[in-house]
Amino acid sequence: MLTRDEIAAARQQAVEYFAAAGIVVTEKEKQEIEIADFGLGDLYRMGLEVLVYINTERVCAKELVMFPGQTCPEHIHPTINGVPGKEETFRCRWGKVHLYVDGAAEGNKYLDGLGEHAAYLQCAKEIVLMPGDQYTIMPDTNHWFRAGEEGAVVSEFSTRSTDELDRFTDPGINRFTVISD
Repeated sequence: MLTRDEIAAARQQAVEYFAAAGIVVTEKEKQEIEIADFGLGDLYRMGLEVLVYINTERVCAKELVMFPGQTCPEHIHPTINGVPGKEETFRCRWGKVHLYVDGAAEGNKYLDGLGEHAAYLQCAKEIVLMPGDQYTIMPDTNHWFRAGEEGAVVSEFSTRSTDELDRFTDPGINRFTVISD
């Protein structure tokens, strides 16, 4: 759970990251930035800031802000009733992103400071994204990602986003943030 003040502060910080990355957002978009703590109440370790530009039946475009060391927990975009899960391409715009996908371990997982959350981060094949680098994740691929020490801004281009259908490794996750007053 997050308070309205915590959400407002995280939104303002996300706007500053967009500016650092040279990404212009409108006043309306600034208010639409989703602050996701995944129901864990630990935003600065396990969280994500999301601005959705478009999400239609066919395509989706988003900007993702990640604060230093912030992690989007391990999840999968599953095929449901024969409909393929989301295919997504991440393109790093600013900072550094450690992306982990299914596959043989390559490199050491960046787990420093994640405490009890680390137990649910099982993917071990690491792809490091620097500005200009991109990687496509196919449907039904477990993955998680974490910002480097300065944070990161990532553009996501994908097929239709159905976040409510994502399956997380951590059973304690709630994809949508609950606001407390």
